[in-house]
Amino acid sequence: MDVDARRIVFRAIPYGLHAIGVRRGEERNAFTANWVTQCSFEPPMLAVAVENDGASIAMIRESGVLSVNLFGADQRRAAARLARPAARAPRKLEEMQYRDGSTGAPVLLETLGYVECRIVAELPTGDHTLFVGEVVDAGVFREGAPLEIHAAGFTYGG
Repeated sequence: MDVDARRIVFRAIPYGLHAIGVRRGEERNAFTANWVTQCSFEPPMLAVAVENDGASIAMIRESGVLSVNLFGADQRRAAARLARPAARAPRKLEEMQYRDGSTGAPVLLETLGYVECRIVAELPTGDHTLFVGEVVDAGVFREGAPLEIHAAGFTYGG
C-alpha cells in the first residue's frame, strides 16, 4: 500500500469535531472526537470511535451512556482544550459550562447542540473501539456552522 496516498485520502475525508461527554458515578470527563457518524434512522443511532488507551473508554463501558456535543465553527479553542489527555488535564471539563443530561452524561452548554446515547453495541476496531449508541435525548442551544477538523487546523491519524 502507498502509505502517503492513504494518508492524503484519509485526511481529505470531511470530519466534524465533537465533544464526547462521559460519566462514571460522580466522575465526569469529556474529550474531542472526530470519528462520529449516524448509522441508523430508526431507531436513531450514532457510532463513535474511542481510543482504546483513553481514560474515557472504561467510563463508557461502565455507565453505558455518552453524549455527543457538536462544536460550533467558533469553538476551535474549546475543541483543543478537550483534546488534551485526561492524565495531563484531569479537570478539563471544569473549564466548560455543562450540566448532567437525562442519561447522566455531561452536556456542554456552549456547543451548538447535543444528543445523548445509550450504548447498544461495541466493536473492537484496531486502536479504537466503535460504540454504537441509540439516541435517547437531544437538544439545540444555538444555530451556527459546525467545526470541521480541516478548518480547525487539526490532523489526526491517517
